[in-house]
Amino acid sequence: MSTAGDSKRKGVYGITVAAELVGMGVQTLRLYERRGLLTPSRTQGGTRLYSDEDLVRLRRISKLLDEGLNLAGAAAVITLERDNERLRADMAELREGERRMKDQAAPDLTEAAEADALEQLRPAAEDSDVEVLDLPEAIPDEANEADVLEQSIVVPLDDDHEHETPE
Repeated sequence: MSTAGDSKRKGVYGITVAAELVGMGVQTLRLYERRGLLTPSRTQGGTRLYSDEDLVRLRRISKLLDEGLNLAGAAAVITLERDNERLRADMAELREGERRMKDQAAPDLTEAAEADALEQLRPAAEDSDVEVLDLPEAIPDEANEADVLEQSIVVPLDDDHEHETPE
């Protein structure tokens, strides 16, 4: 199955048609190939076939030459542009991976924060007449982070404060 990307890279234009489409001479296309500015595909018989991407590249070379660069400069610019495009794609992939990792870690971080808060309350409870109660079932799923940290309630154990709620 071919895709739109494949058709852009597949050589379909002969050298004469490609030269006409970009407004260059056939010898110019051959020169650019010899200088390594582009490499058209070839048939089994050796005939050059230029793709849509090749035509875009030829137009870019022409524009760079019009702006005053020589062939070596145009080649350097095109190489840098290609490398930059690859780096952008790599960066996008890394950012997506980072986002997925953060999404996967978020529940673990919430559980860790809850455990830390509970552990901080336990020593205080052990040194006084209070008990730390875990109430995770009372917290709705849509609770915000501050609510999650308040999942434990310190309740006095003596009879004098039996019906009072903590502040």
